Amino acid sequence: MVGFTATRHWPFLQLVTSSRESARLSILNYHRVHPVVDPINPGEIDADGFTWQMKLIANNFNVLTVGEAAELLMKGQLPERSLTITFDDGYADNAEIALPILNKYSLKATFFIATGYLDGGRMWNYTVIESVRSFPSSTLDLSEKDLGSYSLENWEDRHNAYSAIISKIKHLPQEKRQYLVDWIASMVPGLGGTAHLMMRSDQVAELHKNGMEIGGHTVTHPILSSIPDEQAKREIAEGRARLEEITGSRVKVFAYPNGKPGQDYLPKHCDMVRQQGFTAAVSTQWGVSTPSSDRYQLHRFTPWDDSPAKFMLRLIRNYYQKR
Repeated sequence: MVGFTATRHWPFLQLVTSSRESARLSILNYHRVHPVVDPINPGEIDADGFTWQMKLIANNFNVLTVGEAAELLMKGQLPERSLTITFDDGYADNAEIALPILNKYSLKATFFIATGYLDGGRMWNYTVIESVRSFPSSTLDLSEKDLGSYSLENWEDRHNAYSAIISKIKHLPQEKRQYLVDWIASMVPGLGGTAHLMMRSDQVAELHKNGMEIGGHTVTHPILSSIPDEQAKREIAEGRARLEEITGSRVKVFAYPNGKPGQDYLPKHCDMVRQQGFTAAVSTQWGVSTPSSDRYQLHRFTPWDDSPAKFMLRLIRNYYQKR
């Protein structure tokens, strides 16, 4: 049933998204694409789910990269039902699993990569996730550091625990946050299993060779609003420089880490991105973008849906969500 409904054209979608109003751009935001469902995070998409989503998109949308879409949007030349596919952070499964599926359906995507974790690194949030996944006891007590105490009886408990911990420390200063992350990891002897979590540099180059767009996402994925301005400028510039070194091409687009306007980044950070010569940037604010939108704060949303019908309904709902 999923295979049939995912591969068909949806005339209803074409009807409700055809309009005499200004064109609207929908941008999807992915992170990982797991080979199979991850028990600690079953809401994240796996290869089967990504496959039917890409089938559906290929049959019903005009797919553009962020750079292409932003240029056409600002010129008022965006085709109807335009959609952009984006990935954040630089996980290896983007190259190993997502890329072949994108190529199968002749789709382009934009990959925003935090360069400090390439070639064997691990982002701090995944240290928390893997620590909670591997914690040997059914109770995790972090009250010594005011981070709470958690039941770990089952996968749902472990998912809720890591989500709560990440929420508590996400906006702390980087040094304080890393101290707490290291402290949590120290409770799990021999914590590992994620040496190949992030891409290698050659995988980034392979994405580029396959026609994918590579975008900046800083070096260490800091919350820009929580660090000094000069550090923010360096993060933006040095991340871009490393990607240009890997690909041999100009990096023109950027994604703000975490991406909530007014919380994770501020207007001054949009100015930094613009002044460094990027042509567009994306947030994680839901909704669509129109020709009147700020090209340095284009909207995105994450499609969590587990069926083609729900996925299409979310796309339609987002299409009519004005910001």
